This record gives sequence, C-alpha cells and structure tokens, in this order.
Amino acid sequence: MKKITLLSLVLGMMLLAVVGCSGSGNSDNKLVIGIDDKFAPLGFRDDNNEIVGFDIDYAKAAAEKMGMEVTFQPIDWKSKESELNSGRIDLIWNGYTITDERKGKVLFTKPYLANSQVVATLADSSISTVSELAGKVVGLQSLSSAADALDATPIKSEIKTISEFPDNVLALSDLKTGRLDAVVIDEVVARYYMSQEEGTFKLLDESLAPEEYGVGVKKGNEKLLDKLQKALDELNQDGTASTISQKWFGEDKVLK
Repeated sequence: MKKITLLSLVLGMMLLAVVGCSGSGNSDNKLVIGIDDKFAPLGFRDDNNEIVGFDIDYAKAAAEKMGMEVTFQPIDWKSKESELNSGRIDLIWNGYTITDERKGKVLFTKPYLANSQVVATLADSSISTVSELAGKVVGLQSLSSAADALDATPIKSEIKTISEFPDNVLALSDLKTGRLDAVVIDEVVARYYMSQEEGTFKLLDESLAPEEYGVGVKKGNEKLLDKLQKALDELNQDGTASTISQKWFGEDKVLK
C-alpha cells in the first residue's frame, strides 16, 4: 500500500510539473523591449511618468500585429547588448543605431528611421563650425553612436575634454548651465528639445555622421526577427507607420 501511495505521489508531482510547464507557454506571447526612457521623442516619460514616444507606439503596433503582449523595460543603455544576450529583454528598440560593430553582437531588422549625429550648442554660442570645437568641452551619451561619430572625426584629438553622460538629458542640462560648450547628439533628439525650448539651442550646419535606426534581436533568434520584420512591413503597407510618424515628427520619416 505504501509503495502504491508513493508511486501515486510521484506520478502526481510529474503531472503537475507538466501542467505547470505548459501553463508558462504564455511567455512566448510576451515581448520585453529594452529602452532608454530619456530618449525623446522616441522613448521617454511624459508629465504623467508614462513611457511614450514614436518607438513606443511603433512597437505597440508591431506587437499587436504579432499577437503578442509588450512590456517596456528601461535599461542602462551602456549594458543594452548584455541585457539582450542574458535574456532579460527580447529586443533593443529605442533609437538603436545600426553599426558594423553592433552587427557582430545582435541581429537587426531592416532600417526604419534615418538619423544623423549633430553638434548642439547654446543659441548664443560663438561656435559655428565643427573645427571650432578645438579646445572646447564636449559632452555626449556614453557608449552611443555619438561617441563613434566623434571618434571618426579629426577634431576629436583637438577637443579639450570629452564628458560622457548616462543620457542626453543630462548632457543638455550641463550645456545649458555652461559646463559644456557643445553636445554631440542624435538629430531627432536635438530637434525635439529645440522645439520644447525654443531659442535655447542651435545645431551646427555640419553633421558628423549619417546613420539609421533598427531593432536589435538576440543572435540565433531568427524566428523572432522574421516575425517582427513581417509585422513592420505590414505597418508600412497599411499606413500605420506613416500615421505614427506624423504624430511624433509632423511628417512621414519611416524608411520603406
């Protein structure tokens, strides 16, 4: 009798384990997206502390096409690839510039938005060309494509100090207080803050580097990449992507 009872108990536990595992299958329908929540207008917090932005709306629309639930996870942008490869997030999606170096770390969707790295100064600054950054204090977001763009220019060796910040908001704040002479920053971000604080900043006419944004997927997860790209293609075709772009940029900037 005791043997039968023990056998029944073991079989019951095995059955519960199977049921439990099948019940967690819903995780396949959940998408965790890593973002920088201070990257307006692509992903940032509004006055109600809600995460909003172009990339947020675009991701929500894509997730709906994919039949998946989406969660946005603010992350340390310096550790974005580590967060992805560890499995803590499923996608990097927030003004994530496609570069050859990053292609070695993640899979990318097709580019969906064009951008460039530009130099922002205070509106009344005497700096008018990139060459005039010589001897100046320049800020940028650490481990961002802004750093790559500056590395590729001869002027870098002539800059007095390069200060790195966790996000662009802090860099622009130091620019406003005079602790920086200029900030290297994504053009879409700079123009957003220029629209919010008219007369505070200006952009130099020269841009440092053209670039394109894509969504990062973990290496080896071609299945998710293909599913996401199909959804993005559908959003382009049915006009949803254009509508979202008009909302945030006042024009259709989405790459087709």
